[in-house]
Amino acid sequence: MIFPDEYKCVGVTGISPDEVHEDIIYFLSDYMIVEDKISESEIEYSVYHVNKKGTDLLREIESIELISSKEQVIKYELQLNIKDRTLLIDTAMELCKGDVNTVIFTGVDNHVTFVHSPSLSEVVEIEIVDVIPPVPSWLSHVVRRLETSGIFGDLGVRFTENVIDLSQFEGENTVFPCSCSGLKGKFLDCDTVMEDGVLLVGCEISKKLFETRFPDISYSMVNICPFKSDIFKPTKPFITRCCRSEKSGRVTINDVEGAVVHWGASEYFVSEAVRDLALDIVKKRA
Repeated sequence: MIFPDEYKCVGVTGISPDEVHEDIIYFLSDYMIVEDKISESEIEYSVYHVNKKGTDLLREIESIELISSKEQVIKYELQLNIKDRTLLIDTAMELCKGDVNTVIFTGVDNHVTFVHSPSLSEVVEIEIVDVIPPVPSWLSHVVRRLETSGIFGDLGVRFTENVIDLSQFEGENTVFPCSCSGLKGKFLDCDTVMEDGVLLVGCEISKKLFETRFPDISYSMVNICPFKSDIFKPTKPFITRCCRSEKSGRVTINDVEGAVVHWGASEYFVSEAVRDLALDIVKKRA
């Protein structure tokens, strides 16, 4: 796949390389899109890679290589956020059929870029690991809002969700950490446990609280802590959250790399954690 890192590296001209008498080009222009107006309503496109040398604003062209042309190239008519690399790759994959292997995109600022031979191999998949209720999960809600804002667009990232529904453990003999969940059962923050044999659904902090408050009550436990979970094992890079702030940061669970944010981390810290993880994945792939 060829997908320029920045649209500032893509130039557009109506002059074919065969018709150019000067052997200089603007220093940022690594790729050129050549428009050939066939009629009032029809334009054919060619895409070139430019090799150049020098250190000035205008640099000497060493060679020009054709990437694709004519029936191999189409222009997507709608304006898109051309900083959203995953969106452009997905769109190009839908459009690249038959002879077409290159799609030109226009941004809302009228700048252009292109995707040649689109491939999902460069898309970074990150799993959002969280619990419900409430619905949607807090972490999913934050990550999806950040994704919509475009803050991850340059990373080429795609999110999937691994959300554990704690309602499967609801019952009169189940104890949950917090009444804010709205689950059916008892809660460590507001109820008293009087009988043996209850099921505690929580983490190590929940365990310590339970044993401190009810030292003589016997219980079983489902651990939902991402580090020791009985019901979650990551299979791909992930972001999750933990109630212990000292656990925040980069972690490895089940031999899979991920990131942990504090239970109530702000959008800033969530976005920072995702970017750090995604950039590290890309670096290791290179």
